[in-house]
Amino acid sequence: MRIRSATSADIPALMALESHAVTAAHWSVEQYREAFSSAGPTRLFLVIEEGAIVQGFLAARVVDREWEIENIAIAGSARRRGLGTRLLGEFLNTAHSQGGQAVFLEVRESNLAARKLYEKWAFVESGRRPGYYQGPHEDAITYRLDLR
Repeated sequence: MRIRSATSADIPALMALESHAVTAAHWSVEQYREAFSSAGPTRLFLVIEEGAIVQGFLAARVVDREWEIENIAIAGSARRRGLGTRLLGEFLNTAHSQGGQAVFLEVRESNLAARKLYEKWAFVESGRRPGYYQGPHEDAITYRLDLR
């Protein structure tokens, strides 16, 4: 298992992963291209590979030392094997080492596996966004983690 920074060459793999992950954000190829073109100190894309196969990814951005996890997805065949835990841990270490003070995210209320993962890392529920998600219509639960 290897975690590395993603590149724009990974866009097809990221789109394939998210297309099979019902709870992931679904971005267009143009949105990915735009995100990678603004990559650098304000954006972070990580992938976790098994062999040469991308099994998961995490996308995040930072504004004034506050990070937001924008998207995370793990291949269906790779779930429940700790890949999300490793990917999130690598991201949190990176965010902290770059002077990050907090991490925010939102997750579908029904995504209990993801919520359990975030709570395992000491994220705390910080709010609710009614009707935030479409297809199906569902509330978002917001989480925050203090990195200080």
